[in-house]
Amino acid sequence: MNPNDYLTSASEVRIPRIIYGTAWKKERTAALVEQAIGLGFRGIDTACQPKHYNEAGAGDGIAACLKLGIDRRALYLQSKFTPLNGQDPERVPYDPKATLSDQVAQSFQTSLKNLQTTYLDCLVLHSPLANPQQTMEVWQAMEQLFLSGGTKQLGISNCYNPQQFEQLYRDAAIKPAVIQNRFYAETHYDRDIRDFCRQHRVIYQSFWTLTGNPNVLANATLQALAAKYRHSTAQVFFRYLSQIGIIPLTGTTSETHMRDDLAIFDFELTADECDAVGTLL
Repeated sequence: MNPNDYLTSASEVRIPRIIYGTAWKKERTAALVEQAIGLGFRGIDTACQPKHYNEAGAGDGIAACLKLGIDRRALYLQSKFTPLNGQDPERVPYDPKATLSDQVAQSFQTSLKNLQTTYLDCLVLHSPLANPQQTMEVWQAMEQLFLSGGTKQLGISNCYNPQQFEQLYRDAAIKPAVIQNRFYAETHYDRDIRDFCRQHRVIYQSFWTLTGNPNVLANATLQALAAKYRHSTAQVFFRYLSQIGIIPLTGTTSETHMRDDLAIFDFELTADECDAVGTLL
């Protein structure tokens, strides 16, 4: 990826404009992460949540690439603290009876071990907790990891209530630098949250971007742009998002689609074309 294929967050962290997501890859995780980095991905998203992620597998794939000469500083590694209600009760990666602060600390140390790294580029709260007090308790524990240099920035995921996100932003000493949400019509594409993000330099990351939007991909506007630029509708949609400051996650297991995803920077939509796609959201 070239320098134009990155965004810089409010925390002054460079984030690739497209990130490889590792959920649900199970035993294939290491090979797929190694393949993704080998093809050119420089951002990897995972979580300390054995229920849906093989974080150690992601670490093995990353380690294989580092042995081949990839510089750790060239990679953006993002993992998550997953609250207890999002964990498999048989495979909780921290002491479920510990305080919330200790759960965060234990999960973080597990992530560092799994990913074979000394720091994260971003630590994300996988979802808000049952009430604002618990969410803030966890966030403050994450802030301590930021202040100690363990992570370069903080973020939150699966937060769809604009007031909830704005309250966290307002109350936090270390502001969320990113928010990562499912991107689809049911939440009105997080229009209010994205407006807030633009005003406060918070980077919005999207997941379920293609799977959740078959109607957008089938729309005549995207079909026409795909024909014009000789790229797929998926590439046009990803390119549109990158041009309006959204970072999509892609979890493809296909080498062809990995190459396609990285090729979205080979063309650029006009302002009018971006406006036309924007009317679909």
